[in-house]
Amino acid sequence: MKLVTKEYENKMKKSLTVYENELSAIRAGRANPAVLDKISVDYYGAPTAINQIATIRVSDARTIAIQPFKASDLRAIEKAINASDLGMPPQNDGKMLRLIFPQLTEERRRDLTKQIDKMGEEAKVALRNIRREANDKCKEMKKNKEMTEDEQKVSEKSIQELTDKYTKELDKITAAKNKEILTI
Repeated sequence: MKLVTKEYENKMKKSLTVYENELSAIRAGRANPAVLDKISVDYYGAPTAINQIATIRVSDARTIAIQPFKASDLRAIEKAINASDLGMPPQNDGKMLRLIFPQLTEERRRDLTKQIDKMGEEAKVALRNIRREANDKCKEMKKNKEMTEDEQKVSEKSIQELTDKYTKELDKITAAKNKEILTI
């Protein structure tokens, strides 16, 4: 019974981690190297993360500097960034690339908070799906006489408590990201 709860708690933790990773890729007007995580460069025929072929650092609050290990990779990195949905063309000085994050407009901030809220709702749906899966497992175990009715009720109650706990955590993360975006 505890093993069932632990298994689904781990799934809920993973859902929360995935959600946090998705949020880290949303740019909030400040330089954040995580926006480059989803961009791959064609490196000798294999898609490769930028951070594996270049040094990425935040040079000031709104600028990311990308210094390739080999100067010949500069063009490939620039091409990959331009092809991505980042919406910021890099500045190439021949040795490194600079991404300058523009100050967000009020309208863009509102759009981002709507996007974050939508992502939060999708993450809540994922948590609810895990809860449903866990409850179905408990019902199946009761049907197969691996669990009594009382144990089933206790398990379902503890799974609901887990769902509530992770939903509150998700709401905190969403509120913190919205606050970060709305802060000028």
